[in-house]
Amino acid sequence: MAVITGEKEYFKGIAQIKYEGPETDNALAYRWYDAGKKIGGKTMKEHLRFAVAYWHSFCGNGADPFGEPTHLYPWNEKADAVGRAKDKMDAAFEFIGKLDLPYYCFHDVDVVDYSNDVVDNEKRLQALVNYASEKQAASGVQLLWCTANLFSNRRYMNGAATNPDFHVLTHAAAQVKAALDATIALGGQNYVFWGGREGYMSLLNTNMRREQEHLARFLHTAKDYARRQGFKGAFFIEPKPCEPTKHQYDYDAATVISFLRQYDLMEDFKLNLEVNHATLAGHTFTHELQVAVDAGMLGSMDANRGDYQNGWDTDQFPNNINELVETMLIVLEGGGFRGGGINFDAKRRRNSTDMADLFHAHIGGIDCFARALLVADKILQHGEYAKIRKERYASFDSGKGAAFEKGGLSLEDLREYAIAGGEPRVTSGRQEYLENLINRFI
Repeated sequence: MAVITGEKEYFKGIAQIKYEGPETDNALAYRWYDAGKKIGGKTMKEHLRFAVAYWHSFCGNGADPFGEPTHLYPWNEKADAVGRAKDKMDAAFEFIGKLDLPYYCFHDVDVVDYSNDVVDNEKRLQALVNYASEKQAASGVQLLWCTANLFSNRRYMNGAATNPDFHVLTHAAAQVKAALDATIALGGQNYVFWGGREGYMSLLNTNMRREQEHLARFLHTAKDYARRQGFKGAFFIEPKPCEPTKHQYDYDAATVISFLRQYDLMEDFKLNLEVNHATLAGHTFTHELQVAVDAGMLGSMDANRGDYQNGWDTDQFPNNINELVETMLIVLEGGGFRGGGINFDAKRRRNSTDMADLFHAHIGGIDCFARALLVADKILQHGEYAKIRKERYASFDSGKGAAFEKGGLSLEDLREYAIAGGEPRVTSGRQEYLENLINRFI
C-alpha cells in the first residue's frame, strides 16, 4: 500500500512498517506478518484480510466513566465538522498506509460528526465519501465494511429498529440508507448491523415478539434497498449479549442464526464475531467461531480481548498466542472468512498516550495473528490433530454407527445394540495431550 499524507504528517518519525523476521529488535517492524508469504496456496494477506477500525483508532479519546480524555489528537483542532473530518481521514490513511494493511472499516459517525438534521448529515457524509474515494484510489486501501451507529444518540435509548416509537425507527432507516449509499459508493465489500440497543432493559414495558418482528422487517427492508442499488456484498450481524442493553436480541452466534433462519434472512446474512462479546455471553471465542463455521455463517471477525478480572467489554488488543492458534485452526478448517476479515475493534489503554503506542498495539495484534496462522497451518499439515479427532468418532464411520447417522436405526434397534455390545469401554478424550500438541508447535 502507498503511504498517503495530507497537508501535514501526523505520525512523524514513523516509516512504513516492514517485515523483518522473528529475530529483529525493531519494535516498529513485523516479526511474523509477511504479507506475501504463501500458506496453503494463499498469501498471509489473503488469509487474514486485516482492517483498521476507524472508531477506536482515530475517535477514541481514552476517557472512562471516572476520568476525562487522555488521547488528544492533532486532527481534531478545526471548528468546522467537515474540515475536521478530512484532517482525521488524512491521519487515518497515513496510519493505514504506514501499517501496510489492505482494509479499513467505520461507523458513519466515526467519519464525520453528525447533527440532528438528517439532510445535513447526508451532505456531511457525502463530502467525506468523496474525499475517501480519492484516498482509496491513491493508496490502494479498500473498505472492508461500513455500518451505521444506531446506539449513541439519545433518540436510540430504547432501541433503533426495535424502538417502540415508529418515528425513531424512521431516523434509523435514514441513517442506514446513507451508510449503505456510502458503502456502495466506496466499493465496500460488506455491511454490518450491530444492535447495540436492540434489546430491552425490562420486560415490564416490552413487547419482545413485536420488537423482533420489527427488527426482521427492518433488516429485510435495508437488504432489499441495497440489492436494488447493485450491492453484491454480504450483510453481517454482530452478536453481543448485553452492555449497553440488559438483554440484546443478538445475544450470541446461535441466537442470531436462529433469528436469521426464522425470518428468512440466511441467504444474505453472515456473522461478524467479536472475541470480547463471546466472553460476555459466557462462551469461549472458539465456541462462537465453531457455531458459525458449522452453519456456514462465518463472515468476519472483530479482534480483541477482555480482561480476566473485569466483566465488561474492555476491547484490548489480542496477545494470547494459544487462544489465537485455536482460533486460526477453526478458521482454516472452516475455509476462511466469507466476505470479511479481521478488524481490530480494540483500543489503546487510557495511559498509553504516545502516538507510537497506536502502532505498537496494532503491530502486536497483527504479529500474534500471523504467528497463530503459521502455527495452525503446521498443526494441520502435521496431521495428528485431525487424526485424533477423527479417531474419536470412528464408531460412527461404519456399521451401526453409520446407519444411525443416516437415519437407518429405530430406537428399538439402538436398544438391541446396547444389549448385544455390553458395557462400553472408557475412552480418553486426550485433552491435555492436544493442549501440549499446540504448545509443541508454538
